[in-house]
Amino acid sequence: MPSLTDLLHAAVGGVGGTERPGQVEMAQAVADAIDTKSHLLVQAGTGTGKSLAYLVPAVQHAVDTGIPAVVATATLALQAQIVDRDMPRLADAVAPLLGRRPTYALVKGRRNYLCAHKVEGGFPDDDADSLMSLGMVDQQASRLGAEVVRLREWAEVTESGDRDELVPGVSERAWRQVSVSAQECLGSRCPMVTECFVERSRAAAADVDVIVTNHSFMAIDAFEGRQMLPEHDVLIIDEGHELVDRVTSTITDEVTPGMIRAAAKRAGRQADASSTMEEAADLLESVLEPAPEGRLTGIPDSLAMALGRVRDTARTVQSELKPQQGEEVDAGRQVARAAVDEVFENACRILEERELDVVWLSRDPRRGPVLRVAPMSVAMLVRDKVFEERTVVLTSATLELGGSFDAVAGTIGLRGEGAPRWRGLDVGSPFDYPKQGIAYVAQHLPPPGRDGLAGETLDEIEALVRAAGGRTLGLFSSMRAAKEATEAMRERFADKEGEIAFLCQGEDQISTLVRQFARDPRVCLFGTLSLWQGVDVPGSSCQLVIIDRIPFPRPDDPLASARSQAIARMGGNGFMAVSATHAALRLAQGAGRLIRRSDDRGVVAFLDNRMMTARYAGFLQRSLPPFWPTSDRAMVLSALARLDEIADPPLPVAEPALRGLTGALAAPVGDPARGADAVAPVPLSRPVAEAPPPPESSRTAVTHGHAWTEQEDEELRDGIELGLTLDELSESMELPTEVLAARLAGLGLEAGKGATLTFD
Repeated sequence: MPSLTDLLHAAVGGVGGTERPGQVEMAQAVADAIDTKSHLLVQAGTGTGKSLAYLVPAVQHAVDTGIPAVVATATLALQAQIVDRDMPRLADAVAPLLGRRPTYALVKGRRNYLCAHKVEGGFPDDDADSLMSLGMVDQQASRLGAEVVRLREWAEVTESGDRDELVPGVSERAWRQVSVSAQECLGSRCPMVTECFVERSRAAAADVDVIVTNHSFMAIDAFEGRQMLPEHDVLIIDEGHELVDRVTSTITDEVTPGMIRAAAKRAGRQADASSTMEEAADLLESVLEPAPEGRLTGIPDSLAMALGRVRDTARTVQSELKPQQGEEVDAGRQVARAAVDEVFENACRILEERELDVVWLSRDPRRGPVLRVAPMSVAMLVRDKVFEERTVVLTSATLELGGSFDAVAGTIGLRGEGAPRWRGLDVGSPFDYPKQGIAYVAQHLPPPGRDGLAGETLDEIEALVRAAGGRTLGLFSSMRAAKEATEAMRERFADKEGEIAFLCQGEDQISTLVRQFARDPRVCLFGTLSLWQGVDVPGSSCQLVIIDRIPFPRPDDPLASARSQAIARMGGNGFMAVSATHAALRLAQGAGRLIRRSDDRGVVAFLDNRMMTARYAGFLQRSLPPFWPTSDRAMVLSALARLDEIADPPLPVAEPALRGLTGALAAPVGDPARGADAVAPVPLSRPVAEAPPPPESSRTAVTHGHAWTEQEDEELRDGIELGLTLDELSESMELPTEVLAARLAGLGLEAGKGATLTFD
């Protein structure tokens, strides 16, 4: 086995980089943690090259032992970077030393992939006005229709079925027409299981060296024991500062009257008791509508009665939907069972009133009252399920808050009695922050209020953007503030129309918006949480980062308030432990968007004077990169204008790579490494397996809600042998043409031409 030093040197050379002391130190620390089977928390500042610092020892271990390593990230952007850029180049670079090319694969949740069976019409439609029907799809019909047409065309050429490959993206409503959840999936009973993108991706991942996934998928695999990931003894969690929030979100459940009615509708005629679920939904709604929003410290009797009714009626419908011994489960029934199971399980959980669960009521403009339940703390769960029986390396540019790892370590179960052994390491950053960046606090502005952005704040944003000539990433504490600022700036910059433009999160997929921002230095991008992290725009396109206010949790955030109160009861400082820590983490991430390379220059502008005046200001400041601090507005405006004048052209922006089952099929368009570092060519059309024979059961398939029987299949084949057209078959069998067309496609038959197996 080659030495770690030789492998790292080759890998860094392969990506066209240079070794940095922090990268070498981190790689050695990761290798030592793997060798000693101990845990490691490592803070690696932007520019360290931390992905190679953990990927190289992970590859070395996997090749040496034959046991894969798992890498889990929080954001899609980092997943894409690893599988589309870092791993292909690393693998090519170290292959001569290892004697073979290391392998890797991307594994995500089922909802992230096309469902081949659903595309072919094998599931009932999610929406009453769904446009998946072959006879109804009309590109001119509506935006949804156009999106569905795109999805069907893409389904014919994609190798991976991965939603992230589709650019520009489609709406969630359109995506639901071609995807299913894990609970809705037919699994091995699916008639198109041999073409399933999910099963093929997981099969490809079974024998690779490095598996890339996300925090949520990793958490579900660990907590529920589903064994969706292959056996592994090394887990590397990048963007580790996000782990607690992602895990908490994964195990947060909810109950709404709307979801109960939807489940009852799906059960429909298949369960006589479905109408009782609708009555239970009405009862729950009558209890929730007049109730105030906020945390419930106990379940009131009226709510307990309503939830009990929901639970009991759902249990009855569950029994009716359960297939008889030997009966094949069709897609429609499976979807109904999944929806009813979710209602039953969530109602049961809320009624249990578990010690660490927090229950609260909120209102959604579209869905009405929403009853949610989430754990107050996931520390012990993460300790027992994630840090058990494997080496865990947790890394991020922001793990030390206020100068210590303790805050983060406590949230993931690494402090207190029984905590596993771990080490904290800060390898620093190669950047000269005081010379490269300015931290500006607009001390003259009024304190942030709850009634939107003040006029003075909008004036300040305008002045900063004008001085910078665009080149601005605006990070806001709420989506409302981001939209308000975007609209205000569009009005104020009407005189610069065609010169300075403003984009807002939500107007397209995040990845698409970020690429537009990176390409054009006169474009400004405003948004909220998703932009505070994972946005990597080096060069002259981002020379100003605006942060509108300290990102504390909302005062009425039920989880944050419950955690603060629990800490206070134990004699701690709930505000500093929860709210200030949360804000410090977000600020460090947001400010870190500015300096991405050693030649980047710019300003981070804080439009909240509490960054200088509050008693906790020092804690927040110690969590930031060590920029040169000032509150001199004139100096900052002058510096931004000077940077705009001397700015280099923006750096080339790589387009998304085509995905195969194990990552990029080729380097992204626009990537200078395309060709030299691209992986071996792979056909871009989706392999089509021979159509599997219909299952031997009373129901052979479901197309557009119609359950096919063997007798109907035989009648259909007889009609094809007679040369009947689709319209003639429809009249003969008294079924819609779109139902027949979908079933014919599933059987490899074509109306009017006799049997033709589809091999191409």
